[in-house]
Amino acid sequence: MNPAEFANIARCEERLWWFRGQRRILDELLRPFLPGRKITNVLEAGCGTGYQSAQFASQHGWNTFPLDLDGEGLRYARAGGVERPCQADVTHLPFPAAAFDAVISLDVLVHFPRGAEQAALLELVRVLRPGGLFVLRVSALDILRSRHSMFAQERQRFTRRKLTAVVSRTGIRVLRCTYANSLLFPVALCKFRLWEPLTNQPPASGVALVPGWLDSLLYYPLHIEAQLLRSGVNLPLGQSLLLIGEKPGAAPEQG
Repeated sequence: MNPAEFANIARCEERLWWFRGQRRILDELLRPFLPGRKITNVLEAGCGTGYQSAQFASQHGWNTFPLDLDGEGLRYARAGGVERPCQADVTHLPFPAAAFDAVISLDVLVHFPRGAEQAALLELVRVLRPGGLFVLRVSALDILRSRHSMFAQERQRFTRRKLTAVVSRTGIRVLRCTYANSLLFPVALCKFRLWEPLTNQPPASGVALVPGWLDSLLYYPLHIEAQLLRSGVNLPLGQSLLLIGEKPGAAPEQG
């Protein structure tokens, strides 16, 4: 990812509607898969500033291991008191096989060239124990590529079919895969395919705080989506894709 984006993320991720909505959606999607599982050690591969890893530790009591290739993001993680930050390549993880009860990677695969994501996926699966939980989030649909995508150095986006196919080839059993950030899809489509081409704006970050009233207005559709996803509804289109999987093998430990 563009190192310049870490400052924008660190400034906004606690309060901005987008990040709050993403966290709410992820929480609700994960909720049905946690009961009956003993999850202690969790790898977040591509942790950025480490904020989400800290949230996982606080909410669930997990021992999180935040890892990122870029030292700039980890600088923010250390400054924020995030425990165990590790700088390493996702394709060459410095951990033994089956070291983690869950592996989570959010918005990382999009930074790999098409086809190169398989090496990263195989390495993530290697460090996941049999029966462990596998969680991915990626940007969806090439038609939604934007000037922010270019600024963040995004190299690909996924469809549901493509994501489930590349993950299934690693041996992971896909338990659920759904689009998200869907209710604002028409707005995003108009902005990225009409407004940005018309104004011919250069690549730039889309991460910035907005007035409180607008923040609340934009957060509300994500709040609604979180409830829909919690009820079991899979959304047919969206700006993101979320996948929950499991590594075959031993049944999850009870606890």
